[in-house]
Amino acid sequence: MNHAQQLQNGIAEMGLDIPAGQQAKLLEYVGLLKKWNKTYNLTALRDETKMVSHHLLDSLSLLPYLNGAATVLDVGSGGGQPGIPAAVCRPGLQITLLDANTKKTAFLQQAVIELGLDNVRVVSGRVEAVQDVQADLITSRAFSELADFVGWTAHLLKPDGRWLAMKGVYPEDEIRRLPEFAEVVQTDEIRVPQLDAERHMVVMRKKAV
Repeated sequence: MNHAQQLQNGIAEMGLDIPAGQQAKLLEYVGLLKKWNKTYNLTALRDETKMVSHHLLDSLSLLPYLNGAATVLDVGSGGGQPGIPAAVCRPGLQITLLDANTKKTAFLQQAVIELGLDNVRVVSGRVEAVQDVQADLITSRAFSELADFVGWTAHLLKPDGRWLAMKGVYPEDEIRRLPEFAEVVQTDEIRVPQLDAERHMVVMRKKAV
């Protein structure tokens, strides 16, 4: 099975509707990841087949949670997951990719140019120091513990916004350690095709004052 078929099958299993042009752009992104990985150390994965499952399909599990949003901040974006796949599939969304590693943000900027993603802005810096972003949704994939994630980004979330934390096993202890100002709205177990690992989406918001 080639990578295009692998991606197509995974998308179908997830019940997502992603046009062929966007699927081609997703594969182009994986090609860029592979090309620049040696220089920028973007991912431990070297196998393109695993990049499709672990980076593309895993990132695409975020898509159903983006409905109704206009702005998204992807914190600790690294090699661009889930922000770049989300930007490819939701061109109407304004997405900010944030990472403190300048090598990684250099790659992100290159990828944004080569993929023609007019809806993406790349910011290099520590999340606590960023001030000029206000987002409907703030997402992260394996960025930090939940308490740190919401604590470091609370000033960047709109009052009625949501945090979307993409986690592996159900983070029961992390949820218990959440600060007083944040609460969990829902936790969903997510099955990512071709990925033999637990995945959970933790949706949080600021408590009403």
